[in-house]
Amino acid sequence: MADDTIKAAGCVLWRRSPFDGEVEICLVHRPKYDDWSHPKGKLKRGEDALVGAVREVEEETGYVAVPGAALPSLRYAVDGRPKEVRYWAAEATDGHFTPNREVDRILWLPPTAARNRLTQLRDRNLVDALLSTFHLA
Repeated sequence: MADDTIKAAGCVLWRRSPFDGEVEICLVHRPKYDDWSHPKGKLKRGEDALVGAVREVEEETGYVAVPGAALPSLRYAVDGRPKEVRYWAAEATDGHFTPNREVDRILWLPPTAARNRLTQLRDRNLVDALLSTFHLA
């Protein structure tokens, strides 16, 4: 039987606040689902997961991501099919957000606020995993 797992990738996108230098995490709002999540998306056929994660971040947020540590992958079912999303910590560098069909808003939030704003409980552990890469958690 063929593996029908949906393959996706994304990043927990972060930056240093321009105001106080503290870590801020970028969340995206998807109007189709009316949810807040980390930027992510399906991989193109044969696409490397890390390449896809960086591409998706730029498409959804307008920011160039510099990937760092691998974070835990998430596995869950979507319409009865298994889905696997691989994540990396990634620092936002150049960029500017422009609303689009997929993402109409982004927020840069301190880690605790980001954790609480995320719609899916499964996404919250990724904030903790990011912080542990900074040895802050």
